[in-house]
Amino acid sequence: MPIPLRADFDASALRSCAKKTKDGPQARRLLSLAAIYDGATRTEAARIGDVTLQIVRDWVVKFNTNGPDGLIDAANRPGNPPGSTTRTGRRLRR
Repeated sequence: MPIPLRADFDASALRSCAKKTKDGPQARRLLSLAAIYDGATRTEAARIGDVTLQIVRDWVVKFNTNGPDGLIDAANRPGNPPGSTTRTGRRLRR
């Protein structure tokens, strides 16, 4: 049985977030989840996001935990220097 999406958002709210974000991958993830809210299957959401079902499941878990901000790539989150990864970010802070 699929993990349900959180109830405090809906498809239109996610589309609005997708429209406002400057992070292309986050917008793609939001639009995939918006399709699920609209009744699409997880397989259809995976096609929209051009990913596997496992990735869609991971997005649902991140979204349920952290909302739309959970769908931002870790390297693009506020506080990370441009072009850094977690490992290089730690190195830069030393």
